[in-house]
Amino acid sequence: MASLTVENYLKAILLLGFRSGQTTIATGQLAEALEVSPGTVTSMLKTLADSDLVNYKPYAGVTLTASGRKLALRMLRRHRLIELFLVNTLNLTWDQVHEEAEHMEHAVSDFLIDHIDEFLDHPSTDPHGDPIPGKDGELRSLQGQGVPLSSCEPGAQIKLIRVLNQSPEFLRYLSDINLLIGSNARIVQKSEEAGLLTLDNDGHQIPLGLSAAADLLVQPMEQADVT
Repeated sequence: MASLTVENYLKAILLLGFRSGQTTIATGQLAEALEVSPGTVTSMLKTLADSDLVNYKPYAGVTLTASGRKLALRMLRRHRLIELFLVNTLNLTWDQVHEEAEHMEHAVSDFLIDHIDEFLDHPSTDPHGDPIPGKDGELRSLQGQGVPLSSCEPGAQIKLIRVLNQSPEFLRYLSDINLLIGSNARIVQKSEEAGLLTLDNDGHQIPLGLSAAADLLVQPMEQADVT
């Protein structure tokens, strides 16, 4: 049975790969993500390599092996299903569930996770819009992966489908301005010079920095005239 530390490392490598679009992850990236020293990471990667969970070359980085990726996806499936379960059944907010899921994902059985998946009717995404791996160990395909809100132009009608920055503070801010998964809005103004865009969300004008907008993936719905 894999240890909690092993599972956390493999999941972190997988997520860093998803976010960067690269399969090879630098030791420094992993150390920053896990908030440990590079020396600690190097030591652990050697252990993971001995267990055939990663391929590691000093100064070159680390990649997951087939068995390492399988275990990482298993943990990611647990984490995201638990998050959705906590939101849907216990009414926790989307900024509260990450830490709880971090603890629970190592303790629950695959039997329980499969029943949670069935209870939730085999959802494709978690509360933040992230895709949930299926029981077969593969990510379920999403219809329309979305584009960064920051890339959309004035007049665009958009639907929020995923939030990449999942810090509790940012999620609470989105809740405060009622910009949630599934929300529809229209881009009223955009200024590259000021680094700002303005959304019309159900009649409310919402200013949003372009850096924050880059962490919001949306589906463009249709174009509309700017008023």
